[in-house]
Amino acid sequence: MEDHFRSSEVVRDVIIGMADGLTVPFALAAGLAGVVTSSLLVLVAGLAEIVAGSIAMGLGGYLAARSDMEHYHAELAREEREIEAIPEMETQEVRDVLAGYGLSDEPLENAVAAITSDHQRWLDFMMRNELNLEPPDPKRARNSAATIGLSYIAGGILPLAPYAFRVPVMTALLWSAAITLVALLVFGAVKGRFAGVSMVKAAVQTALVGSLAASAAYFLARLVNGLM
Repeated sequence: MEDHFRSSEVVRDVIIGMADGLTVPFALAAGLAGVVTSSLLVLVAGLAEIVAGSIAMGLGGYLAARSDMEHYHAELAREEREIEAIPEMETQEVRDVLAGYGLSDEPLENAVAAITSDHQRWLDFMMRNELNLEPPDPKRARNSAATIGLSYIAGGILPLAPYAFRVPVMTALLWSAAITLVALLVFGAVKGRFAGVSMVKAAVQTALVGSLAASAAYFLARLVNGLM
């Protein structure tokens, strides 16, 4: 169960990083392609964005995981204080939880006695069954930051790759759009598979969001350039 939980967190981090990595650099490159004629300029700007974006996304993942860990330990300390200060009330909470699973009479009281006879067991029971909190992985913050940051980089390289071949900007843009569209469709389908929803629907939605972002950036850049 614990391995499954951790794996789901890794998948979530990959999805977060890859989704933004595919969309943001693609939109930036498309916007620049509307106003400049140098593929190298688009590439350099895109790479700079990938570096900054991966650091920002990784830091966001790190802080979120740290916040979850701090929340867990704060609740752990509070629950421990309550067990020490108001054991009768906490014992009744154990009884209420177990009764919700169908236990009653002597089996219920035996289970309550078994749990409350050991302080650590009692504390673990309250954290899991009253607060629905699992002990966080101490490496979670570091792993989350690395996974999101690297996924962002992996996603961002795809739409920028055509600009590295020094082809005309509009040619690179067309290739970038085609590569990114395929990547978004595949990524959306995979995301839908893990989320348990329609893979086709998820693929179309993901591709649509990426296309709208890039189109908005491209036409806005053209509009601003025309007004200058």
